[in-house]
Amino acid sequence: MTIRRVTSAAVPEPPPERWSNCLVCDGIAYVSGMTARGTDPKVLAGMDEYEQAKQIFGKIKGMLEAAGGAMADVVKVTIFVTNIKNNIKVWAARREFFSGNFPASTLVEVRALAAPEILVEIEAIAHIGKGPR
Repeated sequence: MTIRRVTSAAVPEPPPERWSNCLVCDGIAYVSGMTARGTDPKVLAGMDEYEQAKQIFGKIKGMLEAAGGAMADVVKVTIFVTNIKNNIKVWAARREFFSGNFPASTLVEVRALAAPEILVEIEAIAHIGKGPR
Protein backbone atom coordinates (compact mmCIF):
# COMPACT_ATOMS: atom_id res chain seq x y z
CA MET A 1 0.00 0.00 0.00
CA THR A 2 1.22 3.48 -0.77
CA ILE A 3 1.41 6.43 1.58
CA ARG A 4 -1.16 9.08 0.69
CA ARG A 5 -0.90 12.71 1.78
CA VAL A 6 -4.24 14.21 2.81
CA THR A 7 -5.05 17.91 2.70
CA SER A 8 -8.08 19.79 4.01
CA ALA A 9 -9.38 23.29 3.45
CA ALA A 10 -9.93 23.36 7.23
CA VAL A 11 -6.19 23.21 7.90
CA PRO A 12 -3.55 25.42 6.27
CA GLU A 13 -0.74 23.48 4.63
CA PRO A 14 2.76 23.91 6.07
CA PRO A 15 5.51 25.44 3.96
CA PRO A 16 7.05 23.01 1.43
CA GLU A 17 9.51 20.43 2.77
CA ARG A 18 8.57 20.92 6.45
CA TRP A 19 5.99 18.23 7.33
CA SER A 20 2.69 16.70 6.23
CA ASN A 21 -0.45 17.46 8.22
CA CYS A 22 -1.86 13.99 7.58
CA LEU A 23 -0.56 10.82 5.97
CA VAL A 24 -2.63 7.68 5.44
CA CYS A 25 -1.08 4.25 5.02
CA ASP A 26 -2.93 0.92 5.13
CA GLY A 27 -6.08 2.67 6.35
CA ILE A 28 -4.35 4.36 9.28
CA ALA A 29 -4.30 8.17 9.40
CA TYR A 30 -1.42 9.87 11.17
CA VAL A 31 -2.31 13.48 11.99
CA SER A 32 0.60 15.75 12.89
CA GLY A 33 0.55 17.90 15.99
CA MET A 34 -2.09 20.56 15.39
CA THR A 35 -2.29 23.93 17.11
CA ALA A 36 -4.95 26.60 17.12
CA ARG A 37 -2.63 28.90 15.20
CA GLY A 38 -4.37 30.62 12.33
CA THR A 39 -3.67 33.64 10.24
CA ASP A 40 -4.12 36.21 13.04
CA PRO A 41 -1.85 35.71 16.09
CA LYS A 42 -3.85 38.30 18.05
CA VAL A 43 -6.89 36.00 18.05
CA LEU A 44 -4.84 33.08 19.36
CA ALA A 45 -3.38 35.19 22.18
CA GLY A 46 -6.87 35.68 23.61
CA MET A 47 -7.76 31.97 23.65
CA ASP A 48 -7.50 29.70 26.70
CA GLU A 49 -6.79 25.96 26.66
CA TYR A 50 -10.45 25.06 26.14
CA GLU A 51 -10.83 27.33 23.12
CA GLN A 52 -7.52 26.23 21.62
CA ALA A 53 -8.27 22.53 22.13
CA LYS A 54 -11.73 22.94 20.62
CA GLN A 55 -10.27 24.58 17.52
CA ILE A 56 -7.57 21.89 17.29
CA PHE A 57 -10.05 19.01 17.54
CA GLY A 58 -12.01 20.76 14.77
CA LYS A 59 -8.88 20.75 12.59
CA ILE A 60 -8.28 17.07 13.32
CA LYS A 61 -11.89 16.34 12.41
CA GLY A 62 -11.42 18.18 9.10
CA MET A 63 -8.26 16.21 8.32
CA LEU A 64 -9.93 12.88 9.09
CA GLU A 65 -13.01 13.71 7.03
CA ALA A 66 -10.75 14.63 4.10
CA ALA A 67 -9.12 11.20 4.56
CA GLY A 68 -12.54 9.52 4.44
CA GLY A 69 -12.82 9.00 8.19
CA ALA A 70 -14.45 10.44 11.28
CA MET A 71 -13.56 11.30 14.86
CA ALA A 72 -14.99 7.91 15.88
CA ASP A 73 -12.02 6.34 14.07
CA VAL A 74 -9.45 7.96 16.39
CA VAL A 75 -7.67 5.39 18.53
CA LYS A 76 -4.90 7.55 20.05
CA VAL A 77 -4.28 11.20 20.84
CA THR A 78 -1.21 12.80 22.33
CA ILE A 79 -1.83 16.18 23.92
CA PHE A 80 0.89 18.66 24.82
CA VAL A 81 0.05 21.52 27.21
CA THR A 82 2.15 24.29 28.68
CA ASN A 83 0.25 24.23 32.00
CA ILE A 84 -0.89 20.82 33.26
CA LYS A 85 -3.14 22.51 35.85
CA ASN A 86 -5.48 23.54 33.03
CA ASN A 87 -5.95 20.00 31.68
CA ILE A 88 -9.63 20.02 32.68
CA LYS A 89 -10.21 22.64 29.97
CA VAL A 90 -8.71 20.34 27.35
CA TRP A 91 -10.86 17.42 28.57
CA ALA A 92 -13.98 19.61 28.30
CA ALA A 93 -13.21 20.33 24.65
CA ARG A 94 -12.40 16.67 24.00
CA ARG A 95 -15.85 15.61 25.27
CA GLU A 96 -17.43 17.72 22.51
CA PHE A 97 -15.75 15.61 19.81
CA PHE A 98 -15.70 12.08 21.25
CA SER A 99 -18.25 9.77 22.83
CA GLY A 100 -18.44 6.10 23.72
CA ASN A 101 -14.95 4.62 23.80
CA PHE A 102 -12.68 7.63 24.05
CA PRO A 103 -9.32 7.25 22.32
CA ALA A 104 -6.25 6.15 24.23
CA SER A 105 -4.66 9.38 25.39
CA THR A 106 -1.39 10.79 26.63
CA LEU A 107 -1.17 14.23 28.22
CA VAL A 108 2.28 15.81 28.56
CA GLU A 109 3.27 19.15 30.04
CA VAL A 110 5.99 20.88 28.05
CA ARG A 111 7.97 24.00 28.81
CA ALA A 112 6.98 25.70 25.56
CA LEU A 113 5.36 25.10 22.19
CA ALA A 114 6.07 26.80 18.83
CA ALA A 115 5.03 30.27 20.03
CA PRO A 116 4.28 31.75 23.47
CA GLU A 117 0.56 32.12 22.74
CA ILE A 118 0.20 28.42 21.85
CA LEU A 119 -0.96 26.56 24.96
CA VAL A 120 -2.03 23.23 23.44
CA GLU A 121 -0.86 20.93 20.63
CA ILE A 122 -2.60 17.66 19.73
CA GLU A 123 -1.67 14.80 17.41
CA ALA A 124 -3.86 11.83 16.52
CA ILE A 125 -3.87 8.37 15.00
CA ALA A 126 -7.05 7.00 13.44
CA HIS A 127 -8.05 3.73 11.76
CA ILE A 128 -10.20 5.04 8.91
CA GLY A 129 -13.66 3.47 8.79
CA LYS A 130 -13.18 1.34 11.91
CA GLY A 131 -15.11 3.43 14.46
CA PRO A 132 -18.84 3.12 15.10
CA ARG A 133 -21.10 5.02 12.72
